[in-house]
Amino acid sequence: MEGGDGGVPVAGLGTLGSGAAAATVRELLQDECYSAFLNEDFDVKTYTSQSIHQAVIAEQLAKLAQGISQLDKELHLQVVARHEDLLAQATGIESLEGVLQMMQTRIGALQGAVDRMKAKIVEPYNKIVARTAQLARLQVACDLLRRIIRILYLSKRLQGQLQGGSREITKAAQSLNELASVFLKQAFEGEYPKLLRLYNDLWKRLQQYSQNIQGNFSAGGTPDLCVDLQHTEDDTHDVFIPRQLDYDPEKALKDSLQPYEAAYLSKSLSRLFDPINLVFPPGGRNPPSSDELDGIMKTIASELNVAAVDANLTLAVSKNVAKTIQLYGVKSEQLLCTQGDASQVIGPLTEGQKRNVAVVNSLYKLHQSVTKVVSSQSSFPPAAEQTVLSALKAVHALMGSAVQPLLTSVADAIEAIIITMHQEDFSGTLSSSGKADVSCSLYMKELQGFVARVMNDYFKHFECSDFVFENTEAIAQRAIELFVRNASLIRFLGEGGKMRLAADFAQMELAVGPFCRRVSDLGKSYRMLRSFRPLLFQTSEHVASSPTLGDIIPFSIVIQFLFTRAPPELKSPFQRAEWSHARFSQWLDDHPSEKDRLLLIRGALEAYVQSVRSREGKEFAPVYPIMVQLLQKAMSALQ
Repeated sequence: MEGGDGGVPVAGLGTLGSGAAAATVRELLQDECYSAFLNEDFDVKTYTSQSIHQAVIAEQLAKLAQGISQLDKELHLQVVARHEDLLAQATGIESLEGVLQMMQTRIGALQGAVDRMKAKIVEPYNKIVARTAQLARLQVACDLLRRIIRILYLSKRLQGQLQGGSREITKAAQSLNELASVFLKQAFEGEYPKLLRLYNDLWKRLQQYSQNIQGNFSAGGTPDLCVDLQHTEDDTHDVFIPRQLDYDPEKALKDSLQPYEAAYLSKSLSRLFDPINLVFPPGGRNPPSSDELDGIMKTIASELNVAAVDANLTLAVSKNVAKTIQLYGVKSEQLLCTQGDASQVIGPLTEGQKRNVAVVNSLYKLHQSVTKVVSSQSSFPPAAEQTVLSALKAVHALMGSAVQPLLTSVADAIEAIIITMHQEDFSGTLSSSGKADVSCSLYMKELQGFVARVMNDYFKHFECSDFVFENTEAIAQRAIELFVRNASLIRFLGEGGKMRLAADFAQMELAVGPFCRRVSDLGKSYRMLRSFRPLLFQTSEHVASSPTLGDIIPFSIVIQFLFTRAPPELKSPFQRAEWSHARFSQWLDDHPSEKDRLLLIRGALEAYVQSVRSREGKEFAPVYPIMVQLLQKAMSALQ
């Protein structure tokens, strides 16, 4: 009975507690002092600043202390009323921790099994790769041995036949022919460029000889001789003077050398590929060293120099060089780290980032070295040069892909820093002395520190400065555009806030300075940064008539800026849509068309007109007609 009686007050207390809690919550929600804390965009700095301006600090502190006391009491009542559920949940958490610990143990065991399996697979794989290479070399060696044995056999047979005297002369001739054929085939394949050069020289001499004969006959021939020549030409014709338009005697004769050229090009490609396969061993994690890359370049230069005897051979070898560059790119791409640590910008370089830097530097050296070799070639055919340069473009693209994760992280971090300008208070006025604190804002100091650290910790390790600036200048341009965009969205701007924002504009040039050789190299973005700053202190009429509108500063940016001079009733487009600054900025990125942005602004202005008419207002804000005029001018410019 005592146990039963003891449970009644607790149950009653729980019921009373729940009702009192609900009443207390309603009371707190209705109190204006506490309602601000429930907003999703509540900002401590803003709330503190407002309290200081309203000069009710003591009253606010007392109110907050009272609210905290009420919340403590309600929390106590809630714990007492639901202690059984809380105990059950605590027990459940302990059980869950046990399950999680067991799962962690099993995951560890599974990871160990995977590692053991990996070790069992990797070692046989490496053995297979090594044995495959050995087998390929053995096949080549066997082929050479077969040829040597055949040559030795033919030589021995020829010696015996020569000793037989005149009776074996026919057989000796056959053996000599077969032996000479083997040597000639190997010589023609191995020394094909020399053969081709001799062929070209011979062809030129024969052609010149034919022209001289024709000239002599034309100049000093007798009538009888001319008749004989005419009769002869009816039967045969000069091979150097083609009668058929589609017949090229030189090409026809060169086609007879095609088997030797194909064999030579195959061996040339092997000579180009061998050093690359050597410096990229299976399982390797580092790009080639400078000495190894120099060896590759010597091979490329040697092949191009040897092929320089003929334009068509140079083009064919250039295609082999292009394949070699592609192979180098494929092998380098396999070394790149694409995991999360490749894009981190919080700490120092990770091992993956160091490897990516080494790969990019290696690709850059290859690009520069090949470009130098091509430029040093005398009378290099344009088609051959274009073939090699096309392969180098792929190398440059691979370099860009390698640094893209890092560039994206840097750009995202810069955008996140710039968006925090809206946490600053720019509504302040000038002091009684008429002067304002013109030091830059906290977010700007953070931005400058971040950019300096990124350049020092990450980008300085790249040896290709032109390539780095090519990419970081794009980040700087994007940073300026984001800065101007967000500066135009600030509401509201006091006179003191204008001075501080103007200081931020000046400091922005210093912030992006490390990303480029000269800030003026940033082009339109730099001009927009410089042109927007004076607008902060100009009247709305002067802003609307600025010559920089449309050409340097988009109309949409300027009209957004004029919203800051309007009353709260004239809401900015993002306020009307109830978007955060970050979401509105994303919408602008997704809608780069100026027309789309102007239509969104027009919707905000039309909503303002409807609100004024609904409350039967008699006049619009002074800045409204200026904004409408600018909007009309902007829409007309698009047509």
